[in-house]
Amino acid sequence: MFVFCWTLLLLVAGALVTSNEAALSVPDWPTSYGAFTPPMYGGILYEHSHRLIAGALGILLIVEAAIIWRYEERRWLRWFALAAVSGVLAQAILGGQVVIQLLHYWLPVLHACFAQIMFAAILCLAVFTSKWWTEDRPALDDRGGLSIHAIVITNAVVTFLQVFLGAGFRHKDMPIWPHLVGAFAVLGVMIWTAATLRRRFDGSRELRFGRSLLHAMVGTQLLLGGAAYWSRLVTQDAPQPMPVMVILTVVHTVFGALVFASSILVVLMCYRLVQRRGTVTVPSQQQSSI
Repeated sequence: MFVFCWTLLLLVAGALVTSNEAALSVPDWPTSYGAFTPPMYGGILYEHSHRLIAGALGILLIVEAAIIWRYEERRWLRWFALAAVSGVLAQAILGGQVVIQLLHYWLPVLHACFAQIMFAAILCLAVFTSKWWTEDRPALDDRGGLSIHAIVITNAVVTFLQVFLGAGFRHKDMPIWPHLVGAFAVLGVMIWTAATLRRRFDGSRELRFGRSLLHAMVGTQLLLGGAAYWSRLVTQDAPQPMPVMVILTVVHTVFGALVFASSILVVLMCYRLVQRRGTVTVPSQQQSSI
């Protein structure tokens, strides 16, 4: 959970870089003006702080992966932790290319979207290592048309596509209207997902929380999106990024990552609690002895 929260801090730092137009304040990588301790003023403060927090995340994730390899019996989880470390390394290299290539070739958008994927992967590590995931739980039966697993995955995919559209607009590679259309798509799919969860699994406390979480996160994000766009309109003639625009845009951007993380969390909850169709539940040793 600590590593997950640190990753959220890294997303805040990255959003501050873009909102303050500080992405090219440091022209080299991995050093900053040839040093690891450059003068921290102006845009250098945002860009170099982002690199320091990212480096600390890499160290934290290596430590977490080492602990998992030492104490975790689930082989797949050990390899998943190693893949997460590799992903953070790839994200760091991609961030370096953003600077070296001077923000060209859609690299900032790819960097922003891959950050969301890594955020989701680190969330998965937190869930997979939790007591809630490892405890025995009775499997819920999914009765209905399309399986709940397909529905929640669709919700997560649509949410990620909206993240991509938002990154494209934020980095000036596409107009605003695809992002606006995507907002309504996310809202519609979320309502469908939450309604299905309520209709089929209203008796599950965890899935009731999941659908409430989706409603709250998407609703709040829509309000934040409107506020962030308003701040851009009222400050568009300013000679430099204004604090109101920076704050609202950063909050909207980071909260978007939390919306995507929430959709992934609901996917994990459904896979943990709801029996997949075509499978047979095997009772645990404790249940068999009873």
